[in-house]
Amino acid sequence: MHWFYPLVLLCTLAALSWTWGPVTAGRSCSETRHVYAEKGYSTNTAPLTQISGEHLRLCPQDYTCCSSQMEETLAHQSETDFLSAIDDTSQFLHTTFTQRHRKFDEFFRELIDLSEKSMNQMFTKTYGRLFTQNANVFQELFVELRRYYSGGSVSLTEVLSEFWSRLVERVFSLVNPQYQFSDEYLECVNKHAEQLQPFGDLPRKLGLQVSRAFIAARALVQGLATGRDIVNKAAKVHWCVRALMRQWYCPLCRGMPSLRPCHALCLNVMKGCLANTADLDTEWNNFIDALYQVSEKLEGPFNMELAADSISVKVSEAIMHMQENSIATSTKVFQGCGSPRLAPGRSRRSPKESGGNRRPFRTFSPEEKPTTATGTNLDRLVSELKERLRPMRGFWVSLPHTICNDKNVAADVTNEDRCWNGQARGRYLPDVTGDGLMSQINNPEVEVDMARPDVRTRQLIMELRVATNRLKHAQAGQDTDFMDSEVEEGSGSGGGGERYSDDWPGYRPYSPPYSKPPLNPQTPIKPPRVRDRTGSKWNRSKGQSISAVSRPAFFSLAVLFWVSVMVTVAPFWR
Repeated sequence: MHWFYPLVLLCTLAALSWTWGPVTAGRSCSETRHVYAEKGYSTNTAPLTQISGEHLRLCPQDYTCCSSQMEETLAHQSETDFLSAIDDTSQFLHTTFTQRHRKFDEFFRELIDLSEKSMNQMFTKTYGRLFTQNANVFQELFVELRRYYSGGSVSLTEVLSEFWSRLVERVFSLVNPQYQFSDEYLECVNKHAEQLQPFGDLPRKLGLQVSRAFIAARALVQGLATGRDIVNKAAKVHWCVRALMRQWYCPLCRGMPSLRPCHALCLNVMKGCLANTADLDTEWNNFIDALYQVSEKLEGPFNMELAADSISVKVSEAIMHMQENSIATSTKVFQGCGSPRLAPGRSRRSPKESGGNRRPFRTFSPEEKPTTATGTNLDRLVSELKERLRPMRGFWVSLPHTICNDKNVAADVTNEDRCWNGQARGRYLPDVTGDGLMSQINNPEVEVDMARPDVRTRQLIMELRVATNRLKHAQAGQDTDFMDSEVEEGSGSGGGGERYSDDWPGYRPYSPPYSKPPLNPQTPIKPPRVRDRTGSKWNRSKGQSISAVSRPAFFSLAVLFWVSVMVTVAPFWR
């Protein structure tokens, strides 16, 4: 009976091998053929029973139910399934960025349209022909604001400065209708306007509100578009076929189509396949944080609704301010620029007399102010966006875990013994590697060339950095495209390029910017413009200058007397 126990042991091992181990020759491949056919593939090349697996290139070369053609077909299918898993997992990101971009863009554009429409209606009702005859000044302002918002190479500081320059010339002519002003004289008026501030502090205040809101709105919309594009590009991974095939379809070739890969095996495969993608995590988190912070600014001190609402109101207040101070302003301009010529058929009258019969400018009552876009609300849009941004942090580094936690992709983490370990049914023994490219040096499932960083990933990281930098500057009210020039020119008539504190009314006390020394009226404030008679906008002329109004020089005691007088009255010019 000495031969009986070895025989029993041999039979037991054979039974276990049939149940748990490699597939033996002669076993039916009907389940494999059925699953293969369900995927839409022809079973003409599928073996009816197990055959030797020496022809296999990706799966273990034991007895198999797959031909060479089947293995190749399933390898392509594994790549398709992988991309589909990434798409399904990142669908939340793609949908959020796509839909939020569309909603914010439509909302901001509607605000601009309503702001212009409200201004036209109110100004036409209030000023009548005075407005319609000069409507091109206001139309050009909104044309340029739309160009800026749409991503055009437009400086908000220049746009607002140009608007106030054109407006001061028009209003100055309206409050002095008895005179005829040449282009050169109006240029002189503009030079003195820098010091006289005929519109008071309203250009600076409007410049702050409009610039900050438009910069933040444009940066947010561009950031959402960037997020959408990054997700689309990052989801395309095409170099991991061998490992994917081994974990997903080699069990099928072994005649065990329902066997799922072990959870730890899946993690190693996914961490290897997505090693470069995981390296996006740091810059991605910075990008999400910057989007979140800009969205908070938009519902707070950089509120686009309030900025759009304030344009017509602030402009109307500025016009009224200039009219109320037209006598003093006109007198000082006449002193600096000389007496203008009388208009044909007009007699010389004082500035006070010249304005007596005109319709007075005024501000608007609350019910006349522009309304927000019907059916939408900025607070609601921002709140919804912030709720969707929070779970996006750490998305790329956690993507392998998210995919492998799907019960259709891998076995449950608690099922460590009855899962596919890459060779057979059983426990997966290797350790799970860390996250990112440099952690894959010991990955047993995927060979990663760490000496050659992925160019596509480096490009995505750079795109994220650029977008994050733009968003961070937008939080300070700065446009990276015009940051240097707007900081230099920010205190001019447009007033839109300063570094901003959160001085929006209702949020915190206002702190005025530093005071610049008074400007000399004889010094040109900005490059002179050449008037384009065929268009609605004046083009800036480079390299040309118009000399200030010359005054004779006297070398006598009288000159000393007049100098002392000018020193005395100088404060009134500020």
